[in-house]
Amino acid sequence: MTGATESEMRAITTSDERRAVDAVPKGLFIGGEWRDGANGTLAVEDPSTGEMIAEVADASVGDARAALDAAVAAADDWAVHPPRERGEILRRAFEAIVERANELALLMTLEMGKPLSESKAEVVYGAEFLRWFAEEAVRIDGRYAVAPNGQSRLLTMKQPIGPCLLITPWNFPLAMGTRKLGPAIAAGCTMVVKPAQQTPLSMLALVEILTEVGLPKGVLNLVTASSSARTMAPLIADPRLRKLSFTGSTEVGRRLMQQASENLLRLSMELGGNAPFLVFEDADLDAAVDAAVIAKMRNVGEACTAANRFHVAAPVADEFAERMAERLGGMKVGRGTEQGVEVGPLIDDTQRGKVAELVDDALAKGARALVGGGRRDGAGYFYEPTVLADVPGEAKLLQEEVFGPVAPVKSFGDETEAIAAANDTEFGLVAYVFTTDIRRALRVTEKLQTGMIGLNQGIVSNPAAPFGGIKQSGFGREGGREGIEEYLQTKYVAVGAPGGPS
Repeated sequence: MTGATESEMRAITTSDERRAVDAVPKGLFIGGEWRDGANGTLAVEDPSTGEMIAEVADASVGDARAALDAAVAAADDWAVHPPRERGEILRRAFEAIVERANELALLMTLEMGKPLSESKAEVVYGAEFLRWFAEEAVRIDGRYAVAPNGQSRLLTMKQPIGPCLLITPWNFPLAMGTRKLGPAIAAGCTMVVKPAQQTPLSMLALVEILTEVGLPKGVLNLVTASSSARTMAPLIADPRLRKLSFTGSTEVGRRLMQQASENLLRLSMELGGNAPFLVFEDADLDAAVDAAVIAKMRNVGEACTAANRFHVAAPVADEFAERMAERLGGMKVGRGTEQGVEVGPLIDDTQRGKVAELVDDALAKGARALVGGGRRDGAGYFYEPTVLADVPGEAKLLQEEVFGPVAPVKSFGDETEAIAAANDTEFGLVAYVFTTDIRRALRVTEKLQTGMIGLNQGIVSNPAAPFGGIKQSGFGREGGREGIEEYLQTKYVAVGAPGGPS
């Protein structure tokens, strides 16, 4: 395994990096105006060095209420804003993001740590949600039908659900924003968005772009805060809020659902994952390894869609594990802004500690580290790309999500055993299946208990497809034609039949 030296990882921020950070507003955005936070500021650090790179506003409960006030005040006008104009705003934002992709990618790498190439890919991916929902804005429709008894007409219409609270995670700081903001704007909803405190800069830049391209005041309001629980709870309890969309851990999602139950809020919950990656004996092993590296190492493994456990047919399990070890062991680790780096740091030391705990548990129970298996010394929150073989069934990392660059490999005997192992989890977000037998592919995909499946490919995310899970991975869908439905409510009107009494 190769990597950047400690001195390289401690490199002084370049002028381009400084400009990228300085160009972003650092305040709260409420009612179309930037303002300071009542609680002062909170620090944003570069996870590759552990050093602070910026300070952003820290909102109080009063600031959060002001943001909801602004969203409520703008709701009626925005709900009747022409759909075509809503779509054009999204289209202009898409074009602006693509034009500024390099600077947005640099900003993302500085606050989140992923390599620049991955940040650039996320910026392009995130922009596509705005283009997709720009087109969906003019396709909101209802229906007109004759009642079965012929005595009345049935008219249904779709209307915006109302003010929404959108809480986004740190691992995809721009794309998880556009995936929520795009359909909300297209549907005619106003919003309060709360980004993760570790990675607020990408969202601040996105809000500024949407403002520049003509989004009216009050439609989108942004609150950054050091305590999400403290600042968001009063909004969730406010009867004027009508929807909550959250991406994050299942543990936090459960708490938010409890709070939201008081007001019966419409909910979209994109929660944790524990994705199985199944490789059958007949699979194209070259393709499976290529896809496994993508599915595991995208975003340094810090993705709910990341392959979490590799269930491989016994006859090819050793070869698969060895190939994975060779590939991951050869990846360059270092600061994401450096040339050729493929693996950046984890988001913080707490997250690195969780990864280390799961790996240490597996090793203590008999697993073998073919490569990696520990923290990297020096600055930043780096963990070595790791492949574990002979992972015992009682290892915690087979049941808990490993949000990091760790690939545990466990063999299986037959198809029934593989399916049982894949489904042996409370989560159900995504699974990956590699086989050249189409009949097996259909049998297995129908039996897997997940909301998404990658069949002979290592990436499932696509703005044109419905993203979401089942079981403890949440509910609701983001993206695709289904995505905008999460922000619409149906109204039925019973209409007297033509020719009847007036």
